[in-house]
Amino acid sequence: MNTGSDESGEAVVAVERSKPGGAAEEPQDQGLGSRAPEFVKARRMLHLSWQVGVFVIGLAVVVAGIIMLPLPGPGWVVIFGGMAIWATEFVWAQLVLRWTKRKVTEAAQRALDPKVRRRNITLTAIGLVIIGVLMGVYLWKFGIEMPWKIKDQ
Repeated sequence: MNTGSDESGEAVVAVERSKPGGAAEEPQDQGLGSRAPEFVKARRMLHLSWQVGVFVIGLAVVVAGIIMLPLPGPGWVVIFGGMAIWATEFVWAQLVLRWTKRKVTEAAQRALDPKVRRRNITLTAIGLVIIGVLMGVYLWKFGIEMPWKIKDQ
């Protein structure tokens, strides 16, 4: 604890937030909630308009990402960028982002597992063989003729 005095001469006690290990909490390890500047949080109407602005900008980015999904462009990256914008202000977005990061990390770890890689390679090879056989049967039966030009026999 640090002790000091304010302008009126009264003793002021500042309590440091610490983690169980005794180390002080780092600034980037903030809890859930708004990350708006303090002067914005201090004024209710300003904070509300700040939240509306963050929501609108995040919504625009997410909609742009959704539009990019079928079109050329980094759709999912832009969607997650919009979620990150929302996460600066809204707890629900922070929780969704944490859950998404955890699932992506788990999927990446599973994909690097040798058993999973062997299974994926085996399934891909089997799928390619099946597609090749089906294409061979089609070409043997109909030749190189498009399906809309096939005559009834």
